[in-house]
Amino acid sequence: MGFGVQVEIWGDYALFSRPELKVERMSYDMITPSAARGILDAIYFHPGMRWVIDRIHVRNPIQFTNIRRNEVKSKINASTARSAMSSNAPLYLASSADIVQRASTLLRDVRYVIEAHFELTDRMGEQDSAEKFYAIAMRRLKNGQCYHQPCMGCREFPARFALWDGSPLEPPEGLAGERDLGLMLYDLDYSDPEDIRSIFFRAVLRDGTLDLTDCEVFR
Repeated sequence: MGFGVQVEIWGDYALFSRPELKVERMSYDMITPSAARGILDAIYFHPGMRWVIDRIHVRNPIQFTNIRRNEVKSKINASTARSAMSSNAPLYLASSADIVQRASTLLRDVRYVIEAHFELTDRMGEQDSAEKFYAIAMRRLKNGQCYHQPCMGCREFPARFALWDGSPLEPPEGLAGERDLGLMLYDLDYSDPEDIRSIFFRAVLRDGTLDLTDCEVFR
C-alpha cells in the first residue's frame, strides 16, 4: 500500500456513460473508478507511479436530469489520420453534414470523496521516491493545481476539487444501507493495444460508500 490521499470533487453535472448504450447517452448512478483515476491523473501524473482507487464516497443524493446536445456522429480513425499526414491531405470533419442531436441522461449536483493511494512503477527515475511523489501531489491538491481541467465524464462538465478536510463521511439522504448498482465499468485493459478490453465489476453501495479494495472484476 502506497501513500494515500482523500480528495473531494464536485460539479453541476456529470455523465459517466454506460458503454452498452451507443446512441442515447445514459450515465451510471455514480462516478466510475476509471473516471476517478482520470481526475487524479489530471491533478498529478508521473510515469513512475499509478493511482489506485480504494473507495468512493457519495456525498449528495443521486439525481438525474435530461438534456439534448448537438454531437458529431463521425470520427477520424488512426489509419485515416496517418494517411492524411503522409500525403499532406486536408484532415477535417464537416460538422454541417455530420451533426446530430442526441438526448443524454445526466447526473446533477454531484459530489464525491475519493480515497486513493499510488503504487510505484518501473518507470520511475533515479531521483524519484514515494515521498517525493506524495509531497508533490499534496502540494498540488492544496494549491488547486492541475495539468488540465478534470471533468465529470465529459469535457463540458468540469470537476472542481479540493483536499478533503477529514471530517466524518455520513451517507446522504436515501443512501443508507445497501444499494446494488449492477455491473459497472472498472477500467480498460491496454495490455494488448490491438485488443483493448473493458473490465467490469459488481458495484454495491454500502451507506453511500463504494469499496474497491477487494472487488472481483470481469473481462
